[in-house]
Amino acid sequence: MSADPTQVLAFETDCHIFDGCGFPAPGLHSFLFEPLWGDGDSNLYFNKTMLLALLGSVIVVGFFWAAFRKPKVVPGKLQMVAEAGYDFIRRGVVYETIGKKEGEKYVPLIVSLFFFVWMMNLWSIIPLAQFPVTAIISYPLVLALIVYILWISLTFKRHGFVGFFKNVTGYDKSLGAVLPLAMTIEFFSNLLVRPFTHAVRLFANMFAGHTLLLLFTIASWYLLNGIGIAYAGVSFIMTIVMTAFELFIQALQAYVFVLLTCTYIQGALAEHH
Repeated sequence: MSADPTQVLAFETDCHIFDGCGFPAPGLHSFLFEPLWGDGDSNLYFNKTMLLALLGSVIVVGFFWAAFRKPKVVPGKLQMVAEAGYDFIRRGVVYETIGKKEGEKYVPLIVSLFFFVWMMNLWSIIPLAQFPVTAIISYPLVLALIVYILWISLTFKRHGFVGFFKNVTGYDKSLGAVLPLAMTIEFFSNLLVRPFTHAVRLFANMFAGHTLLLLFTIASWYLLNGIGIAYAGVSFIMTIVMTAFELFIQALQAYVFVLLTCTYIQGALAEHH
């Protein structure tokens, strides 16, 4: 409690409307966690988001291992679900974007990325966890850098240095006088903006979604006092609606992330004249 009993701190759990305390609005502090192990000042620590990322990886790997460790011609329920998910990404994303011949070798990577990102997003609505790992910029940034490095290496391998230069600058001599300007824009767009936007698109959506969920959840509790109970009911309904909407967004953002990944790979493999 604060020193002055008439002033209640906004983040206290017994804070309600008409109690003389402010609304405990979510903010950047909602995305910071104390280390579970180690010292945050020394940059050697283990916190909640790291734990969720580790558990998420184990869940994804464990799910597919359990589904395919003893595959059957007539699949059971678990194998059927795993096959449906795998086949959806393989045919609906990889084959449609890269093509069957070129894309087959990248299917394991794209499937892994999709289910990993999806699981990291899903933590937002899972009790006790209730936080999307991808709302911390470092996680989508690392994933985007993996894709970025793959794109760079594939472009060099397929086209050589000259071909790589044409690829990243969008070289097209038919542009005439505007060619230098177009090449400069394409160069910075591909080498600097692309990995940034790839990461931020996922991060921003998860950050905003989690903030909205927190807002309505906290409001439901804060309004539970006197006449505010009526408004608390409305806020609680909005919490349910936002949770359902967030379920859709979580899957959609995982899909968009791998779709862009496939687009980058396809661009690296495509012939440029």
